[in-house]
Amino acid sequence: MLEVQRIRDHKETFIKALKKRGIDATPVINQVLDADDNRRATQSKLDDTLAKANTLSKEIGVLFKSGKADQATTLKEKTSALKEASKALDEQLKNISKILQELLYTIPNIPQEPVPSGQDENDNEQTHREGDIPKLAPDAMAHWELAKKYDIIDFELGVKITGAGFPVYKGKGARLQRALISYFLDKNTAAGYTEYQVPHLVNEASGIGTGQLPDKEGQMYHAGVDDLYLIPTAEVPVTNMFRGDLIQEEDLPIACTSYTPCFRREAGSYGAHVRGLNRLHQFDKVEIVRVEHPDKSQKALEDMVAHVSNILRELQLPFRVLRLCGGDLGFAAAITYDFEVFSTAQDRWLEVSSVSNFETFQSNRLKLRFKDTDGKNKLAHTLNGSSMALPRVLAGILENYQTPQGIKIPEVLVPYCSFDMIT
Repeated sequence: MLEVQRIRDHKETFIKALKKRGIDATPVINQVLDADDNRRATQSKLDDTLAKANTLSKEIGVLFKSGKADQATTLKEKTSALKEASKALDEQLKNISKILQELLYTIPNIPQEPVPSGQDENDNEQTHREGDIPKLAPDAMAHWELAKKYDIIDFELGVKITGAGFPVYKGKGARLQRALISYFLDKNTAAGYTEYQVPHLVNEASGIGTGQLPDKEGQMYHAGVDDLYLIPTAEVPVTNMFRGDLIQEEDLPIACTSYTPCFRREAGSYGAHVRGLNRLHQFDKVEIVRVEHPDKSQKALEDMVAHVSNILRELQLPFRVLRLCGGDLGFAAAITYDFEVFSTAQDRWLEVSSVSNFETFQSNRLKLRFKDTDGKNKLAHTLNGSSMALPRVLAGILENYQTPQGIKIPEVLVPYCSFDMIT
């Protein structure tokens, strides 16, 4: 959530920057500033009313002590009227503050300067590409065909148990899945991230804190009886561990990693492009989250991009890095880099990771601050990235590592799997 004072100080700059997202933010920003003016004026009236009531109360005490009961009684009537007025102003202030908050919830984060303008994924910028695309046999299969041939993922059984988008991993497929999780966590902890196991359901405050709520696209699963939400990513519970905290500057940076299943309704997703593991309602992911000093968050973002690149490099998967344009940027992100691996069998790029800097957008919602060396409380910066999402990484391995003899296991995963081939 943007800070009102920053909107006030940088109104025209913010309006211009939000045009990168294809948004004309002028009307809503004007509404925010009008609501804030109203809030300030009402707060001032309330403060003045309470101050007058307090002054009269002191005078009443003096009059009673002086034996001037009649005058004191008259002032008491005025005090009662002021108290009633203050109650009305307090209620009015709450309503105005609620309206202001709801307006702020509708404004996405301000894209950073390097973010290109654009409407959708076609306008994203490729910043890096590496790895050779393997040459497969003419009869090479897509991963959903390989999964059936080698009996390692059962999509139909998942439909029987739950519905489409909930696959069942079997045998070496399940072991490969577990190997990837362990490998990703080991890479992250070796890079200085502390591992956490976190709840898979969160309350409304947590969803609001990281920007998933209000849920404009209906992507979150909601357990209505208990008013809890299944997490779409470990980013939500991990970042919310620090909600409301005041951190000492010397304790920054804070680096966390966590494995969780993730749940997304993916409303409206259908067609060949979401077949197999390409788009799921439940999937496994290892996440990295950082809480950073504002002066160091961009360097942290670069380090996270390098870290994810190294993982894909070790898996020997051809990949590219994209800087997302404004129209493809997530609601809470100021800048995002997507990682995609090339699926040779499908002849397309598959997104496997997103690394983002949210600057103060999440921390303002979370009231996550740090005390700097001057003793002032400031909003921290938050960042997160997939390190990594398993389904499309697994799809890339199955398709790019297929041979006439079976599916080879990337060398770096063999110690985790205890086998080097799926036959």
